[in-house]
Order: sequence, then structure tokens, then C-alpha cells
Amino acid sequence: MLSIGSSAPLFSTTNQDGNAVSLANFKGQKVVLYFYPKDNTPTCTTQACNLRDNYNAFLAKGYVVLGISPDSEKSHTKFIAKHQLPFTLLVDTDAQIAQQYGVWQLKKMMGKEYMGIVRTTFVIDEAGNIAQIISQVKSSDHATQILG
Repeated sequence: MLSIGSSAPLFSTTNQDGNAVSLANFKGQKVVLYFYPKDNTPTCTTQACNLRDNYNAFLAKGYVVLGISPDSEKSHTKFIAKHQLPFTLLVDTDAQIAQQYGVWQLKKMMGKEYMGIVRTTFVIDEAGNIAQIISQVKSSDHATQILG
């Protein structure tokens, strides 16, 4: 399990446009890396829109915002367009990155068990270390949880 002060696991994947993105590219910048279960679901949409509505505050404090889920590039593109999201969404269709971060876990819903993303946000400092872990995400007020 990752903890505050540990190095953020490095990864490479693609974004909604199919462009390669590597966490190493953001060295020297503060990164908000938020894992969410699925595009266009009610709670995930609330969370993304809260981050969108506070995006200028993130920029003012020098943060890069990256969302990540098991959805495809096409799904991310539609989600961004539908809700005018100003930040990058990353693809993790095989859940490898979620596993590295310990957020791919057994979940239960309506009596059924399945593996999925446990909504979690990691704030990564300029040196690539984890500065904050938010595991009790309040989707409608998530920006306040991150920015304080």
C-alpha cells in the first residue's frame, strides 16, 4: 500500500486523444491523479464537474489534473465533450496502473462481488512523491479536499 512520502509509481499510457502520457513527464510539477470507476456515471460525473468548476484554482496553485479510469479513449473523449472537462483523462483498460496504486480492489454492489476502481486521489509533489492520499472522496466538494 502506498503512503504519504513514498515515490509515486511511474507509468505510461495514452490519453483521450491517443497520445502517449508518462508520469515522468510531469517531474517538477504538482499532479492531482484521481482514479475513478467509470465515465458518465452519476458520482464520477459529479466529481469531474467539481474539478472542472475549480480548475482555475488548481492552475493558480500550479497543479496538473489527470483523471484515470479503465474506460477507452473514445469513452473519455465523449465524457470530456459532454461535460467540457479542461483536463486530461488517462486510459487504464487493463487496470495495471490502478493495481500499481492499490486502487483495483474487490467491490460489492447489490450482493455481487467484482474487481473495480476504488475512488481515490493522489496528490504528487514536484519531486514525484505522494504528498496526499484522499480515499474518502466527496465528489461534490473534491476540489476543497485537495486544495484545502
